Amino acid sequence: MRHRTSEANWRQPLKWDREAGAAGIRKRVFCASLADVFDNAVPDQWRRDLFELIARTQNLDWLLLTKRIGNARRMMVDALEQTIRSDAPLSWRNVWLGATVVNQEEADRDIPKLLSTPAGVRFLSIEPMLGPIDLTAIRRTEAAGFMRPLDGRWATINWVIVGGESGPHARPMHPRWVRSIRNQCAAADVPFLFKQWGQYLPEDQAEARNFGFETADGREAHITFPDGLAAVRLRHKADAGRVLDGMTHDEVPR
Repeated sequence: MRHRTSEANWRQPLKWDREAGAAGIRKRVFCASLADVFDNAVPDQWRRDLFELIARTQNLDWLLLTKRIGNARRMMVDALEQTIRSDAPLSWRNVWLGATVVNQEEADRDIPKLLSTPAGVRFLSIEPMLGPIDLTAIRRTEAAGFMRPLDGRWATINWVIVGGESGPHARPMHPRWVRSIRNQCAAADVPFLFKQWGQYLPEDQAEARNFGFETADGREAHITFPDGLAAVRLRHKADAGRVLDGMTHDEVPR
């Protein structure tokens, strides 16, 4: 069963919006971080209320991340129809819409759906990354790399986040996959954020840091990729960290 948070919680963004406006700054709100507002089980009225709140808080940028990007356009149009009749007509300017993809199959299927959905900023969350992803493959079907036409304009992917898997059943992430996305983003001038390695740290990254391993079972537990590179499972994902080739990547759209 889905539960709606308290009315007091729903009033908090109005306060944040006033504070941001007074300070002349913008604030980001990661909405429903443990839920998905585009889940079919979420009542339509809850979503309409959310988008009316988004319309009323133009000093806030709302991050909406979904695994159900195929629902987003239809559901957002429904919200737009509702807000047209309100005194706070919806603007997509402060909606940052993100789609989760984990491999090439999901990227090929879901990126066009993301690019066809209205938003001020569109982003990819490649977490957990479970295989290599070539974002330029979209170029062959959509004509322009990270972009496609939308309502006479160009829609783009404005941000890419990458992270490895954590937890008891985590799978390792090859550094070559991460480097490829980093390089693709650099070539397209798209901000790149590397969030974490997850439960496994590849040996080439460990050696660069002179890392001493403390694994879950008290010994070095290796997984070897087909190319021979090994990754070591660590006791805590925090031990693996988020350094890629000696650097942290914290880029965010401006």
